[in-house]
Amino acid sequence: PRPLHRGVSGIRVSGNSTDFWDAEVKDNTEKEDLDRNHSSSQSFLSLRSPFRFFFQDNSPPKYGVTENGFTADPFGGGTPRSRHRLTMLFLKLSLVVIVILALTGSFWWTISISTSSRGHIFRGYRRLQEQLVSDLWDIGELSLDPSRLKEIEFCSEEFENYIPCFNVSENVALGYSDGNEYDRLCGHGSRKSCLVLPPVNYKIPLRWPTGKEVIWVANVKITGQEVFSSGSLTKRMMMLEEDQISFRSASLMFDGVEDYSHQIAEMIGLRNESNFIQAGVRTILDIGCGYGSFGAHLFSKQLLMMCIANYESSGSQVQLTLERGLPAMIGSFNSKQLPYPSLSFDMLHCARCGVDWDKKDGIFLIEADRVLKPGGYFVWTSPLTNVHTFLRDKEKQKRWNFVRDFAENLCWELISQQDETVVWKKTNKKSCYSSRKPGSFPPICSKGQDVESPYYRPLQNCIGGTNSRQWVPIEERATWPFRSNLNKNELELYGLHSEELVVDTANYKTAVRNYWSLLSPLIFSDHPKRPGDEDPSPPYNMFRNVLDMNARYGGFNAALLEAGKSVWVMNVVPTTGPNYLPLVLDRGYIGVFHNW
Repeated sequence: PRPLHRGVSGIRVSGNSTDFWDAEVKDNTEKEDLDRNHSSSQSFLSLRSPFRFFFQDNSPPKYGVTENGFTADPFGGGTPRSRHRLTMLFLKLSLVVIVILALTGSFWWTISISTSSRGHIFRGYRRLQEQLVSDLWDIGELSLDPSRLKEIEFCSEEFENYIPCFNVSENVALGYSDGNEYDRLCGHGSRKSCLVLPPVNYKIPLRWPTGKEVIWVANVKITGQEVFSSGSLTKRMMMLEEDQISFRSASLMFDGVEDYSHQIAEMIGLRNESNFIQAGVRTILDIGCGYGSFGAHLFSKQLLMMCIANYESSGSQVQLTLERGLPAMIGSFNSKQLPYPSLSFDMLHCARCGVDWDKKDGIFLIEADRVLKPGGYFVWTSPLTNVHTFLRDKEKQKRWNFVRDFAENLCWELISQQDETVVWKKTNKKSCYSSRKPGSFPPICSKGQDVESPYYRPLQNCIGGTNSRQWVPIEERATWPFRSNLNKNELELYGLHSEELVVDTANYKTAVRNYWSLLSPLIFSDHPKRPGDEDPSPPYNMFRNVLDMNARYGGFNAALLEAGKSVWVMNVVPTTGPNYLPLVLDRGYIGVFHNW
């Protein structure tokens, strides 16, 4: 084996083998000289040897090798030349140390600066997306009980249009009929523990407002016959291409929804539909809304319309209305009260909505009256109201007379009738009910019957809402958008102080800024936006609606509107918490009671 030079601390340093053996031969002749110099070089050797690796001379050793295997030090003596070389050695060593320290300090300084300013640097869209997905995944895992952490299966294709608590075939099998099979019935088998898949050829909807008028056929379940069926007044459509549906409102009476809404405004005594706001109208309940064309038109007038319709397995009015980016939910007048508080809406609208208002002793009209605010309007368009029609048909005349007389008993004033459209105005005075003839039907609900926020209770045969705190005529309320900020007296009705609403709104303003900053790369994926820039105008905004699962005072809705976001919010108030849904609706928003 080749011998190795060994240094201090056990460090092995390889040398030149030939030089080693030459030095060994000379060792015997120079041993005495080295012994003389040994004592004087001892201190310097101990200092120099650890740094030999930095300044190693690869030339053959001139002074041989010591007993310990080191090359004899040429600077063993204390001559001026040796001191000069020692000084140069220290200068070189100091320079190396200074360079190393400078590089190390610069490196750590860079890292510290990057770390401290991390929150202020825009790190890129992809990084934000990855962080968002990661956070959502963590939230999902935390929300599940450890025993439930298992892979969730997908539902079969037959559940593509599955909606909990709505199963017509099952209800029919259980013996429900006469329209009750469309009711909301939540049995033990109504909940599915699987993920409902979107349609096979589902496409991302077109951006608002383009998506309001054109949708993808593959995104909804509808047949060609349903597309061209007449249905309600605002239900007519025409297909542009094979994969798209374009909505067009048409009827034999009107050139379109614009003319229709203009006519209603004139019947109320307004110049046009743009003046609905000045008349105190902001929220409208559209019963059997067709495909939402009436609401789509009025949305540009700052009116907010909630569409309700029966459950339909195919050609669903609710599904198509939502696909257009408009508010809608399944709701039925068959046997249960709607999940809205009493005195919720400024106007109710029914254009050939399919509800027989004269049936079941007028109980459907009673429910309509319950959710209508004092001074609000009920608009009904139906062939039944056409004078020229029912004069030739005694049965239709009888039905019309019943609705007209019943509306009078509800203290509704018939203010206008044109062609097939009739407009009533609900009384704004409670004294109207006591001034009716003795024994008039329907009676006033007792306090026990008059529940402020019923949750799918059976329909009541009495007039509700008269005991409500919110009995304030729409003419006496602030108009939109000032209505969103309730005054001190209005807040006292709910036991709140104005400071509480201010704090709630301020918190949600901060939340909206944070959410929008985080989601901007997703919302504006095709229109890059840097922090601090203004939001691009539609159609670049991907968000159209928001479901607030615990709306409380509606602060999130208020913050989004104040920030200028072109979205509408479905404010859900859980049945298990404080009931501020009447407050949310009084602010000019839409919402619903729900048991999660």
